[in-house]
Amino acid sequence: MEINSSACTLALILFFVILSYLAIAADDDKLGASFIFGDSLVDAGNNNYLQTLSKANIPPNGIDFKPSGGNPTGRYTNGRTIGDIVGEELGIPNHAVPFLAPNSTGEAIIYGVNYASGGGGIMNATGRIFVNRIGMDIQVDYFNITRKQFDQLMGPSKARDYIMKKSIFSITIGANDFLNNYLLPVLSIGERISESPDGFINDMITHLRDQVTRLYKLDARKFVIGNVGPIGCIPYQKTINQLSENECVGLANKLAGQYNGRLKDLLTELNDNLPGATFVYANVYDLVLELITNYDKYGFSTATRACCGNGGQFAGIIPCGPTSSLCQDRDKHVFWDPYHPSDAANLLIAKQLLDGDTKYISPVNLRQLRDL
Repeated sequence: MEINSSACTLALILFFVILSYLAIAADDDKLGASFIFGDSLVDAGNNNYLQTLSKANIPPNGIDFKPSGGNPTGRYTNGRTIGDIVGEELGIPNHAVPFLAPNSTGEAIIYGVNYASGGGGIMNATGRIFVNRIGMDIQVDYFNITRKQFDQLMGPSKARDYIMKKSIFSITIGANDFLNNYLLPVLSIGERISESPDGFINDMITHLRDQVTRLYKLDARKFVIGNVGPIGCIPYQKTINQLSENECVGLANKLAGQYNGRLKDLLTELNDNLPGATFVYANVYDLVLELITNYDKYGFSTATRACCGNGGQFAGIIPCGPTSSLCQDRDKHVFWDPYHPSDAANLLIAKQLLDGDTKYISPVNLRQLRDL
């Protein structure tokens, strides 16, 4: 019997088309949106659109950020934020678009939206020294707008499914509530006289519980919430307190530790009380402290001096800008500027959050959270 070669060819083409379609469909099954809330550690450019004293859209910020060709984007680092790296590793093709950016509409939001703002905090008063910033309450209000846009884009049923089952909500906030609120003498002396550290932290936890519950009511189900890092060890704190290389500011770290204990308890409570949700605790404090303590083990030459900054022993007083001194070996510095980690440090932190064990991320890591 004679076989028609063109029919064979057509059948083969159809077979490969179907295979590639199935591969894409399987891949799509893993993709979802990355919704990022927080402060300057994860701001991807929202503050560019605010009249604020806290901005990073000036060089040399972003000097190693490949998508912009090394131009500043409003990220407070030389390259990517932890949120950028996590999104890339989880297979999300585009970085989450800043909510305030003009292009954050239509299809652009499918892979996620970034609401984070330099200077923002859990408490509404936090960061008022910068004049404008977006606190966590407003960030949740903004997500409410995005949530309605997803209904319009996908239809209510598909949108709900996409947000509940495939999307991850990451929250990196709390450091400014100490650095630019409770510990800032100019703004908070009255508050510190009238409110004990326990009382202030209690207020933070109460506010965060309400904010996260609001997101849950808007169909958020997969959460990762970072604790507050060792804020007493950042170049700014070490410089203004005139500490030696191996010292950190005790009070700042003690407050962070107290808050972190309460946060862990809160996430256990929310895991028990909000059906269908998974709350993951990211132990940023221990992760960053490990990099600072054993910096040479990870290929860094310093964990005290800012790569980009000016003033004092550790270039830790004046934020990074065009007139700052700039190190040449950027990947050898744990800190990019007086406050924020470098791309190299962010990469190491992100890797532990993605694939690490329960010492740094619990009850599951981010790759496991994606696949739940």
